[in-house]
Amino acid sequence: MPKHHSPARSAAHISPLLRNSLGKRRSTRMGLHAAVGLSGHDRHKASFTTDAKATNLNKHGAAVQLQRELPVGSTITLRNKLGVQVSARVVSQISAVEGLRTYGVEFLVQDEQAKQFWGISFPSA
Repeated sequence: MPKHHSPARSAAHISPLLRNSLGKRRSTRMGLHAAVGLSGHDRHKASFTTDAKATNLNKHGAAVQLQRELPVGSTITLRNKLGVQVSARVVSQISAVEGLRTYGVEFLVQDEQAKQFWGISFPSA
């Protein structure tokens, strides 16, 4: 007898990356990397400030790599090389390999500071 998966169960197992690729993106991702400072509270509610690597930059956020476990939905602060700070929300955990975790983050406010945070111009999506 073949196995049947309920639609609700199957949808719950779609990765955040696949779900995001199903809908239209708000801005184009740039395959660039940037060093950032990152601060917030980890999964154990411990306050931290650390260096991190941002990848897949876009107008609204990025993927960030660090050695801390962050709760999805939490708020963090990103600081660029010029010292500009923006608040961001952790929207997904993309991967965890050998202690290095990658999270998708989006800026909380889309003001001029956030638009200029990466210091580059983005093409329209």
